[in-house]
Amino acid sequence: MTSTTSTHPILVRTIRGVLQEGSMQVGRFEAAVLLAHVIGKRREYLIAHDDEELSDESVLRFQMLVSLRLAGTPVPYLTGRQEFFGRNFFVDDAVLIPRPDTEVLVEQTLVVAPAAPKVLDLGTGSGCIAVTLALEMPGSTVVATDASEKALVVARKNAEALEAAVEFRSGSWWEAVGDETFDIIVSNPPYIREDDEHLKALGCEPITALTSPENGLADLKAIVAGAMAHLNPNGWLLLEHGYDQGEAVREALLEAGFAAVHTKRDYGDNERVTSGRRPN
Repeated sequence: MTSTTSTHPILVRTIRGVLQEGSMQVGRFEAAVLLAHVIGKRREYLIAHDDEELSDESVLRFQMLVSLRLAGTPVPYLTGRQEFFGRNFFVDDAVLIPRPDTEVLVEQTLVVAPAAPKVLDLGTGSGCIAVTLALEMPGSTVVATDASEKALVVARKNAEALEAAVEFRSGSWWEAVGDETFDIIVSNPPYIREDDEHLKALGCEPITALTSPENGLADLKAIVAGAMAHLNPNGWLLLEHGYDQGEAVREALLEAGFAAVHTKRDYGDNERVTSGRRPN
């Protein structure tokens, strides 16, 4: 029987038996996400259509994705999408996979932002922060920068797909904005120590977007050092950082002259986003 005519029930014979191999396991949820991707449906579709059939070609594609997942490739890189703030964003291995904790950065920005603000997102990556802010704040002006041209390709693709008005610029930190000033500056910069043991689990993601010298603080400090000159009076700087870096970031902001410095915890109760306001 050829691959164009041979068929298989969706869940019972397809997912069962391929969920575990060696020491790495693909759970049923991830397997369902991969299978839904193969057939071009939402995961919930599989639950309601358990008796539908798949061609041999679809089964082979699914098994290939499972093999890649077993080898360590994250599911979002296999499906090319990741949800962030209720929207689907395209991702590939040129950018970090958006995390739920980064939504805290967006939420805190929405709390302090004035009406129709001018916003700068430094190191935009997939564009998830810049695009989300542009869509959540009608009338805002959003500029997003990144030193990686490959990342900017992904970010522009997301802005276009979600119909968000974002201006993208190439450059490392302050290079792309000259002496321009903003009402809000946000960033989720590299902040992991270069010797951090957790990097082993992040091997598929771009290392330059993950690690920073000086115990992970170098890029955070570089942003803080230049932020005051790029903020309008009463403008806010909001930074995502590591769970154990809150105190260091607060000290850097206070030393730079920021007021109202405070830290917001993430959904795991870890210090995650620290912000400060430029005085009048």
